[in-house]
Amino acid sequence: MDHHFEHRRAAGKALASALAAYQDQPRLMVLGLPRGGVPIAYEIALALHAPLDVLLVRKLGFPYHPELAMGAIASGGAQVLNHQLLRSSDITPAQIQMVVQRESAELARREKAYRGQAQPLEVADHTVIVVDDGLATGATMAAAVSALHSLHPRRLVVAVPVGSHEAAQRIAAKVDDFVCLITPASFHSVGQWYRQFPQVSDEEVCALLAAFGS
Repeated sequence: MDHHFEHRRAAGKALASALAAYQDQPRLMVLGLPRGGVPIAYEIALALHAPLDVLLVRKLGFPYHPELAMGAIASGGAQVLNHQLLRSSDITPAQIQMVVQRESAELARREKAYRGQAQPLEVADHTVIVVDDGLATGATMAAAVSALHSLHPRRLVVAVPVGSHEAAQRIAAKVDDFVCLITPASFHSVGQWYRQFPQVSDEEVCALLAAFGS
C-alpha cells in the first residue's frame, strides 16, 4: 500500500520531480495519451515549463480481425505498419487504405473535440516526453512510440508512474529515456496503484488543455 498514488495529479507531480533534468530545455514538449495520461502530463508540463498537447493513437486492425493490429496512426500524421505481418496476410493495399481512412477520420474527430482548430505540436527535432497513467501490456504506448519515431523527434522519452515489468522492459528498449516510478513484482492493473482512479472525461481533458493554453 506504500506505493499508491493519491490520484493522477499527485502521480504527475512525482513524475515531474523525476524528470527535473528536462526543465527549461529548448524544443521540449509533453504529450499526454488521452484520457488518463492527460492529468499527469499537465502536471509535468507545468513543472518543466514545456508546452502540453495530446497524442491520440488509433490501432489499425485487420478488416476480418479488428483486434489484430497491422499498425497504428497517431496525432500529427504519424503512421506505422507491421510489414512483416502484412506480408504473411492476404490483405490488399486497397483494404489497408480503407482501414487507414476510417481510423484517420475517427482520429480527426477526437482531435477536433480535444484541440478545436489548434494544430498539433511539431514533433520533428524536439525532445518529446510521452505520458500515460501506467503501463499494463504497454500495447498503446508501443504504438504511440512507433508512430512518433516516424515524425523524427530529436529525443523520445516515455514517463509513467507505474508499469508491469514486462511492459516497462518492452517500452524502455524503444526509447531514448524511460522513467517509471514503480514496477511492482505483482501487477494486476494500473488502477490498483492509485487511491483515486476515476474515469477521465473528455470534458476534463479539454479543460486541462484550455487551462494550460490560457
